[in-house]
Order: sequence, then C-alpha cells, then structure tokens
Amino acid sequence: MVAAGAVPATYFAKSVVHEFILTMSASADVLALAKIEVKLDQIPEGKNMTFKWRGKPLFVRHRTPEEIEREQAVAPSTLRHQEHDNDRVKKPEWLVVLGVCTHLGCVPIANQGEYGGYYCPCHGSHYDTSGRIRKGPAPFNLEVPEYMFPDDNTLLVG
Repeated sequence: MVAAGAVPATYFAKSVVHEFILTMSASADVLALAKIEVKLDQIPEGKNMTFKWRGKPLFVRHRTPEEIEREQAVAPSTLRHQEHDNDRVKKPEWLVVLGVCTHLGCVPIANQGEYGGYYCPCHGSHYDTSGRIRKGPAPFNLEVPEYMFPDDNTLLVG
C-alpha cells in the first residue's frame, strides 16, 4: 500500500518542481529584448545610428577609412582607459557601443566633440570614433556589448 502511494507522490513532486523552475525562466517579452538585429546597409559610411536595446541606446557607427586609420594610430598609453581600437571592434568599419556616458549615465551626442565621435553635454566628456574617453570627467570608454556578424549585412547584438 505504501508503494502504491509513492508513485503518485513522486509524480506530484516532479510536477511541482518543474512548474517552479518554469516560473523562474525568462518570459517571451524579456527574451525578445535580449537581442537586436541591425541591417547594416541602412547605415551610410561616416554616419551613426541609434537603436534601443535592453532599455539603453545602442550606437552603431559605420566608420570611414580615415576614422579607422586615425583611431588605430592612437597609442593606448596616451589614453585614460587604455584600449587599442582593434580590441574594441570586430570589423574595423563597424563600431558598436552602448550610448551611455560612463560618468553619470547621460546619453552622448554622436558626431560631436573635439574628437569627432561622441560628446556628452552634461559634464563635457569627449569620446573618439572608437568610443574611447579622450577628455572630460568620464572614467571609462563607452561599453562594447557582445555582438556578432551572422553575415556581411547583419549585426546581431546580445
């Protein structure tokens, strides 16, 4: 008689644990925000486009050969947050960064500032076209999220 009750009790316990685990997983709307796909042919060379990703601005910049050459020539030892341009990009012509100033979380303006990249007017932080802090109070470079290029015309962030 005890064995007859053990099978249903085990099945019930398995069901309760399974339902509990399912409630802890991400919902469909959260999973939808986890990744963003960007068609790169919509961004002309020398321009920056802003997208919303995980509630934050995402800057995608199609860099010119001149911008690439200029940023790769900067010695990391001259920077506050020392990162070479090659360490920040997977393809030199595409810069992908979060558009959140590392000083107080403001949103920088693209194609502005003394270095032609991004300028945060709140407190005067200047970033270059690699998203590296060059002047002002921001302590770090703009954050580079996880991303990949599934094909030549598509960027997948997240």
